[in-house]
Amino acid sequence: MIEETVGKIEQKIRQANSISDPSRAELLELFATLKSEVDQLSETHGEEARSITGFTELSAHEATRKDKNTKLLELSLKGLATSVSGFEKSHPKLVEIVNRICVTVSNLGV
Repeated sequence: MIEETVGKIEQKIRQANSISDPSRAELLELFATLKSEVDQLSETHGEEARSITGFTELSAHEATRKDKNTKLLELSLKGLATSVSGFEKSHPKLVEIVNRICVTVSNLGV
């Protein structure tokens, strides 16, 4: 389920006309790393892994909408950042990747 959701997110990013090629490449790289990190997390923290994936999907949806809603994007990114809190010591790379995704999506010029 998690891998399928991340695959859908990657497809959405590939098809989004509102994202520049450099940002698209960066996001796709980040999502590939995120997929690996969330897969590892899901072995011991399944519910948390699903939450992270869900907030990632919402954030990607809000970032790629034709008619963007800045408030919804901010809320989804805040949820995504919050979903990894508590994993700073056990999964530092996961937290780093999620933070980079949040910054990159925020900087898309929404």
